[in-house]
Amino acid sequence: MEVTNANNQFANKLYKAISKITTENVFFSPLSVHTVLSMVYQGAAKETAECLGETIGVPTKELAANGYNTILNMLNNVDNVALHAANKIYVKEGYPLKSEFQKATAELFVSKTESVDFENGKHAAESINSWVEDKTNKKIKDIVSPNDLDRYTRLILLNAIYFKGNWDKQFQKENTNTETFYITSNKKIDCQMMHITQHYYYYEDEQLDARILEMKYVNQNISTVVILPNTIDGIGDLDNKIVDADLSAITQKAHPTKVKLSLPKFKIETCMNLKPLLKKIGLGIIFDENRADFSEISESDEKLYVSQVIQKAFLEVNEEGSEAAAVTMLKICKKKCIRREPEPIIFIVDHPFIILLQIKDEDSKNTLFYGKIVDPCY
Repeated sequence: MEVTNANNQFANKLYKAISKITTENVFFSPLSVHTVLSMVYQGAAKETAECLGETIGVPTKELAANGYNTILNMLNNVDNVALHAANKIYVKEGYPLKSEFQKATAELFVSKTESVDFENGKHAAESINSWVEDKTNKKIKDIVSPNDLDRYTRLILLNAIYFKGNWDKQFQKENTNTETFYITSNKKIDCQMMHITQHYYYYEDEQLDARILEMKYVNQNISTVVILPNTIDGIGDLDNKIVDADLSAITQKAHPTKVKLSLPKFKIETCMNLKPLLKKIGLGIIFDENRADFSEISESDEKLYVSQVIQKAFLEVNEEGSEAAAVTMLKICKKKCIRREPEPIIFIVDHPFIILLQIKDEDSKNTLFYGKIVDPCY
């Protein structure tokens, strides 16, 4: 529960940093980044460990490891949808890992460790990319290139998360039409707009100046939340407000309401270099060759630091449901009721909006994916 809340707060921190540097589509998995950072946290010491604990919102390594053990078991045992989360560590051949680090990552993060020759970049990249494709149903490819790997590379930490689920209430394809979507009040495009009239959890949030709609999947514990600003050009204000919202309770005040919904179908792929963003939110030390302390990873006396954190993510929303995947790669180098129905609420998603994909976790909700859709192409 504590790790779930920490992930939601981390999600907002990261979204705030991302939304400041782009006005385009945003899509990422905060949980995937949070998992990889929690894994590398296990090998951190002194100021580096303190900094990681503070930024990811989990005060001790043990709490992070035990929390993720619970989360991973829950994610990999969900009925009626395809939901998988997996971790993997690739380590330089013959590189001596400390037993405590190996034990924590293997037993609690359920991460297998594989030895590779990073100097044979082509073969190592093929091995890593093959694992990623397998874990994401081929939605994420080429997370790493041979040029990313060299004689200084010591470890690659990976988290992959994949989701595919059908809506509890599916749209009919024959009701999908080409309609207008307003990127701004002065710029519009055509999009494929899906239509349905059904009961959804719905709420008008005055604080966010937005309307919130929750769309459940066949497994009712998983849902997509659409947060639509009240004005066409309201996404900038919503960006500023959402980062202070409690994501775990974002739909708490929503109630079943008959809604006439128009939602664009769309498909987006993103690739983000998270290094500058993580530096902005307080993790500069892990990238600093001189200050980083990952002495709890290896028996070697080499000085290790994080050189890269990359995430690729994919999202498709259509009439049947949605499919989402993300992979985060962290590279470590050595120094170098019954009554008469009222009229349905009209909910037309025809301008930029925020989207969350969440799973119920005890009495809270954990944010698996987080996005902003500015241009819904399909």
